Amino acid sequence: MADLSAFPIARKWVPQDPTKLQLFSFPTPNGVKASIMLEETGLPYEAHRVTLSDEDVKSEAFLSLNPNNKIPAIIDPDGPGGPIGLFESGAILLYLGEKTVKFLGRDAAAKAHVTQWLMWQMGGLGPMFGQLGFFVKFAGKNIDDPRPRERYVGEAKRLLGVVAGALEGREWIADDFSVADIAIAPWLNALNFYEAKDLVGWNDHPVLQDYLDRFMAREAVKRGMNIPPREA
Repeated sequence: MADLSAFPIARKWVPQDPTKLQLFSFPTPNGVKASIMLEETGLPYEAHRVTLSDEDVKSEAFLSLNPNNKIPAIIDPDGPGGPIGLFESGAILLYLGEKTVKFLGRDAAAKAHVTQWLMWQMGGLGPMFGQLGFFVKFAGKNIDDPRPRERYVGEAKRLLGVVAGALEGREWIADDFSVADIAIAPWLNALNFYEAKDLVGWNDHPVLQDYLDRFMAREAVKRGMNIPPREA
């Protein structure tokens, strides 16, 4: 039996089977990266619902695993040298890819290509789309100064053009389905939630909808998109 007593988070979100990988998450674009990857790899895991409320993500228990107070985070009881805790969705994708030898590319060159697009999502698409959502759907929409909103709308348009160009003539970002797709597609899908597709010129790039449709049709993606369930 795995001993997770070194992880205070396991006292607030108690594992039923501590031999399984433990996922602490919520179904946001970043959160579902981890759940989709786990579903795609077939690793046995337990999902714990960590809401975005301060009561959860700023709790002492959650901060003990992720001091940056963001989901997702994991504990792998079967880590290298013993149980290991990880936060940051990109790091989790790389770790799980290396653990299972899946979705990182067929060889070193392919892995480099996949990794660059994963880093592009982490450093560009995710942060910029998150700000777009704030200024279009959430509290930022009430700010009188139009410049912040215009900045993120413009940057979202540019980033859509980048990924659309990368997808021309391809089914996936790399030669095969990879962690890059698991990172990128949920953020493209977030434009539906933000009600911002028209605003950022989504229909100017038909390749994007085809790509998103392919992604969302995968059975593992269908399951992972609502793990843990949004509602308790």
